[in-house]
Amino acid sequence: VTAPIDVHLMVKPVDRIIPDFAKAGATYITFHPEASEHIDRTIGLIKESGCKAGLVFNPATPLDVLEYMLPKLDMVLLMSVNPGFGGQKFIPYVLDKARAVRKMIDAGNFNCRLEIDGGVGPANIREVAEAGVNTFVAGSAVFSKRNDKDKNQYNTVIGELRAELAKAKK
Repeated sequence: VTAPIDVHLMVKPVDRIIPDFAKAGATYITFHPEASEHIDRTIGLIKESGCKAGLVFNPATPLDVLEYMLPKLDMVLLMSVNPGFGGQKFIPYVLDKARAVRKMIDAGNFNCRLEIDGGVGPANIREVAEAGVNTFVAGSAVFSKRNDKDKNQYNTVIGELRAELAKAKK
């Protein structure tokens, strides 16, 4: 299987470990603006390392840095839970942030993925997609609902996610 590897760095300072993840085979390296003293320089380091660059925004983090950095980005990742542990509930106001970022991406005709991480599952993935998101992290939805009676439980959940995505209005 050939698949892109998305590395979300949640450390400070971030610059010193970027080359290690690039050498390990990362496709995308994303980081929180708060983790870098010089966001533009960090994005440059990621690109110089041969990877695609992205910024990560916690639910309450403003998007103002995108005004200047979006043309340089390959991905914007919106956290829809507060980082720390899995299984948290989706924070609904992040959908407004997703719509705002999608407008910026489309207005600039940028080739930039919009990803959401946290609380995404079959019950809300369609609404998330309709907000303009095109990359989804659904960790707890896939791994936390153990069903020993269903030998294909992961396929079942992923099938449910895909079925809901197919219903999304484009």
